[in-house]
Amino acid sequence: MLFYSFFKTQVGQQVTVELKNDLAIKGTLESVDQFLNFKLKDIEVVDPERYPHMMSVKNCFIRGSVVRYVQLSPSTVDTALLQDAARREAQSTQQMQQAKPNVAPA
Repeated sequence: MLFYSFFKTQVGQQVTVELKNDLAIKGTLESVDQFLNFKLKDIEVVDPERYPHMMSVKNCFIRGSVVRYVQLSPSTVDTALLQDAARREAQSTQQMQQAKPNVAPA
């Protein structure tokens, strides 16, 4: 949930999404869901000579399972907030594991 929450804060920002097939798409993040599917608007292909058929596309939906990287502008990322959220999530996971009762197999 940490990444989902983080990407929700990036809605409206410029991102570049690199897919596993080496296609890189730059656009404005319109929405993201819990499966890390991305919806981009006002897109442009980073390498238009290699993908000329994508020149006419203006909006797209990208399935999360085909994403290799997401590049963000450093100025839009609050690293202190992200580190704190990661620390809190790790602590809550650890507390949940410790709270589970040890049940002996029958």
